[in-house]
Amino acid sequence: MAKGSKEPKLATWKFWGDELKERRDALGWTQDELGKKVFVSGAYIGQLETAFRRPQLDLSIRLDAILQTDGIFERVYRNLIEMLPYAQYFKHVAHLETLATKLCEFAPTVVPGLLQTAEYARAVTIAANPFVTQEYVEETVASRMERSQIMAGPTRPEYWVILHENVLRVEVGGPAVMAEQLEQIAARVRAGEVLVTVVPYAAGAHASMTGSLKLLEFENAPPAGYTETAFSGMLLDDPEVVKRAQRAYDLLRVAALSPAASLALIDSAAEDYRRCARTT
Repeated sequence: MAKGSKEPKLATWKFWGDELKERRDALGWTQDELGKKVFVSGAYIGQLETAFRRPQLDLSIRLDAILQTDGIFERVYRNLIEMLPYAQYFKHVAHLETLATKLCEFAPTVVPGLLQTAEYARAVTIAANPFVTQEYVEETVASRMERSQIMAGPTRPEYWVILHENVLRVEVGGPAVMAEQLEQIAARVRAGEVLVTVVPYAAGAHASMTGSLKLLEFENAPPAGYTETAFSGMLLDDPEVVKRAQRAYDLLRVAALSPAASLALIDSAAEDYRRCARTT
């Protein structure tokens, strides 16, 4: 759990979990006994207590009633956890990223958040939210940059990324922004921080045509997956569904260029953008 504690905004999950364990222990109940009273499994209670699972509002309310805690779990959820700077459907996944030992991503149109530069993230945010305040834009960019800190230092997860060629060719923020973004990806590949391959246009149809895909592996928990479209996302934790997602990722790997050829394509696209930036 030490990796998760590096995220101060997610420390509220740990506070919520610690409080749950303290209240349960005070009553002398096992995790299974408490789980039955609030209609979840004992294993789920254990995952909440260790901050592996993100608390939910309806469960917080049930726990307050069963444990007679005068609304503390609901208040912590509404005032702290619900206010974390991510879309509601992504908050749990952002936490799981901090615990993962291995991350595998497929990005069909946009550079994954963990690899985005600030200028690229800013351009993406403005494109999707043209009428928001500058403060909102800067807060969103800052949150994305903070999230990417899980890739810094010796405890970072093993990180595999498959980009569709769309990501290289769709100009986001102008040629200078694109050049910087692709150059940074190439630099991180050369530094051994991430392994990136590219599915070229020539590959045609592929195994994840309808959205992005993220796979997460953990040291002491089953693997999970996550898929996302423009307006929603879904955590995948059913073992059979995760197995299907892993198979789709394997098929994407087969469709992708080799790491060396992918890096050459990224370098070439970056140089094209850099050349265009110099002439404009």
